[in-house]
Amino acid sequence: MFNSSLNPSRVRNAAAALLLALPLSACMVGPNYQRPEVDVPGAWRLAETEAGEISNIAWWDQFQDPVLSNLVRTALANNKDLEIATANVDQAFAQYGIARAAQFPQLNADASAARERSSATTVVPGGRIFSDYGVNLSASFELDVWGKLRRATEAARASLLASEQGRGTVVLTVVTAVASGYIQMRALDRQLEIAQRTSQSLGEAARLQRVRFEEGAVPESDYQQAESQYREAVARVPEFERQIAQQENFLNVLLGHNPGLIPRGRDIDTLLFPAVPGGLPASLLERRPDIRQAEQNLVAANADIGVAKAAYFPDISLTALLGLESAQLSDLFKGPSKVWSFGAGVLQPIFNAGRIRSQVAQAEALQRQALHAYEKSIISAFQDVENALIDRTKFGQIREEQAKNVAALRRFRDLADLRYREGATIYLEVANAEQSLFNAQLAYVATQAQLFQSYANLYKAMGGGWVDEAEGLVGHSLAGSPATE
Repeated sequence: MFNSSLNPSRVRNAAAALLLALPLSACMVGPNYQRPEVDVPGAWRLAETEAGEISNIAWWDQFQDPVLSNLVRTALANNKDLEIATANVDQAFAQYGIARAAQFPQLNADASAARERSSATTVVPGGRIFSDYGVNLSASFELDVWGKLRRATEAARASLLASEQGRGTVVLTVVTAVASGYIQMRALDRQLEIAQRTSQSLGEAARLQRVRFEEGAVPESDYQQAESQYREAVARVPEFERQIAQQENFLNVLLGHNPGLIPRGRDIDTLLFPAVPGGLPASLLERRPDIRQAEQNLVAANADIGVAKAAYFPDISLTALLGLESAQLSDLFKGPSKVWSFGAGVLQPIFNAGRIRSQVAQAEALQRQALHAYEKSIISAFQDVENALIDRTKFGQIREEQAKNVAALRRFRDLADLRYREGATIYLEVANAEQSLFNAQLAYVATQAQLFQSYANLYKAMGGGWVDEAEGLVGHSLAGSPATE
């Protein structure tokens, strides 16, 4: 009934006036984004021959430990940092929708009813009571002649993409932290076993030395030396137990759980090494989510310069109103009750004490900050890869030498014990050999853990499609995000 009372041609004319204004929004102030030139090395210091596609696989499964794989899936589903990052993406997408909506005409409808009594001391003596009823359809549209709204939308979209890449960085960090934390826990388990076995062996040796001392067969120094070694080994047991408990608590936080026990799978000696990911340094610009996040922050800061510069130019807006107004409700939808208005407004800044100039300077400074942050993220990424490659190579070499050292010290300990039993040496030689073997075994396990962790760090440093693979396990992948529209 309301629509039939309005002149359809006027409604069409009002809509046409708004649509015809769209071509006026042609130019955009501010710089268009261009990716900065960066100094990219041609190859890594330690060249790798494996195919780059290896970086796209779920590398944590290559350790061949189902428990570790399950822990990674649990962390991806429950990690609190990841949930915070997901909420940040949702917030950024909503902000993008808000900024984008400002580019389009805004249409509103309102209805009102009022009954009033005028003052008896004003123009109408004795006052009077009257009613007012109205139904209105209003429209407003800001002409984006200078591109302010489009630059704001560009900045919001880039911020959304940055938040998505930030979420990818959290995924990358969580997966690597779980894998490294689990490896460290299994290394501590192995070191605890060594300490327990050694303390039992040294405890038996101390008991025998005490018996021999009491029998007068050996001097007290031999007994006290054996007792000291035993007590030192025993003291290492609760220390490793303490570290294991704290490592379990650390993993539980990553899993989004309260502190508690963590299940075990393969021993550290039986874990398999993942394949080595490859790829040229330039590929990091597209594969590392933290670099892509820094670049999107730069895109957003670049667009904000255009938003700030647009404030120098006038704001042009169109408004329209079509409605009905009547003092009697029964007359509201009759022809004479029609009201309408069309208008245009221009707001041009004249004097603001340098506020706009300062806003532009601020936006340009923020853009320079984002540029340097982007450049730093690339340099740091190159450093991460180089360090991980060096760690993988050097820890492998160290582990080989430590394995030989353990074998040599085990043989030395056996020979020293034989010489002592034959009376060819004092017990101090045996004690030193036993202590050296104990320390060498612990050092070997520590290096073994660092070697496994270097593979995890290498995959983290390389980035790649495995981040998308991990996000697929969460069920909230970024691949189909509206931000890519």
